Amino acid sequence: MARREPENPIPLIDPVPISIWGEGLEPQSLAQMENARRLPVAVASALMPDAHVGFGVPIGGVLATRNAVIPYAVGVDIACRMKMTVLDIPPEDLEKPHRREKLARAIEQETRFGIGARFEKPRSHEVLDEDWGITYITRKNKDKAREQLGTSGSGNHFVEFGTLTVTEGIPNTEARGARSGEQAGNQSMLPPGVYTALLTHSGSRGTGAAVCDTYSRLAMELNPNLPSEVRQLAWLDLNSQAGGEYWAAMELMGQYAAANHACIHKAIAKNLGVEVLADIENHHNFAWKERHVIDGREEELVVHRKGATPAGAGVLGIIPGSMATPGFVVRGKGNAASLHSASHGAGRVMSRTAARSQFTWSGTRKTLAEQGITVLSAGADESPGVYKDIHQVMAAQQDLVEVLARFDPRLVKMAPEGERAED
Repeated sequence: MARREPENPIPLIDPVPISIWGEGLEPQSLAQMENARRLPVAVASALMPDAHVGFGVPIGGVLATRNAVIPYAVGVDIACRMKMTVLDIPPEDLEKPHRREKLARAIEQETRFGIGARFEKPRSHEVLDEDWGITYITRKNKDKAREQLGTSGSGNHFVEFGTLTVTEGIPNTEARGARSGEQAGNQSMLPPGVYTALLTHSGSRGTGAAVCDTYSRLAMELNPNLPSEVRQLAWLDLNSQAGGEYWAAMELMGQYAAANHACIHKAIAKNLGVEVLADIENHHNFAWKERHVIDGREEELVVHRKGATPAGAGVLGIIPGSMATPGFVVRGKGNAASLHSASHGAGRVMSRTAARSQFTWSGTRKTLAEQGITVLSAGADESPGVYKDIHQVMAAQQDLVEVLARFDPRLVKMAPEGERAED
């Protein structure tokens, strides 16, 4: 049954400015951003070249607000992130069957895939010593978070080994937390060359989803007079109790997602008995308090990046393609029009339902094997053909980031065929 329109709807404003990267973006994504730009709390916006439809705000959408946070503009998988470690493994090992088998066993043994995936013997990390009692929902889900620490989930989440071709020295930095879009201080430089790298993509798992569900529902209850087309964009005032609770929970989920990756990378490196030469990571599906210039005046804004990567001047990022196409280590240029953002990946061109009707897992696996890519498990809905051309996406954002290195997947694991997506 259709939802009745409120008798006294909250008036929407004229659309705030937007900057768009990429060509031929789907009309539904543009329509979603049009709605977001008309919110009374909106100030500025941008749309990245990997844009496609999401909940409330499209994937690839960037929205700045004043003193308000929108749970659905952050996303369901709060603080989903990319992490890469460059390992002391000869790149030629990726082409040796017996070495690939060892790498594959390390992935299989040290993480878990699928909705509800967990460890019988939970991993340990100091993030569990944080205050999980800051909100009811984080307190309720702490045990689940403990059991899922070090797992990879489903949907577009993955663990990959591949070759990293560094064309320009990369700052080897300490892992940065999810509280800031700024890069941590440099430790050393990873010089140009070809390396073996481990790349992962996952987020805050079931607990992050529970936080999103709880506070997005609350935001809609607190804003009952929002017109139906923007109902999913209900916001929380940061000065309110609900807004403060959500912000604290989101920050904790950022720390948890970072810990999740740290556990995976540490466990795999230990399993293989190898050293980490460099560590790079970045996240999306988050909101940051940042200072930007609006109408000639600098002010603090809340910048939501839904499937968009922080790309402030000098900030390192990772932009993946698909399991058959390269990803890139990039350095942000701090473009003000993009609100210091870039794409978070290639972006989908079809729904999961359409992908399952067009591709088969067996056919996808065979095609990848012919390209020298071993896939341990995945679903047809993650076939390379469901993604945009990563080279076109990167070409469309040359004014947002510069490429420092190229990552080519060689050994890939995702959630098995038939697993429901949770991204």
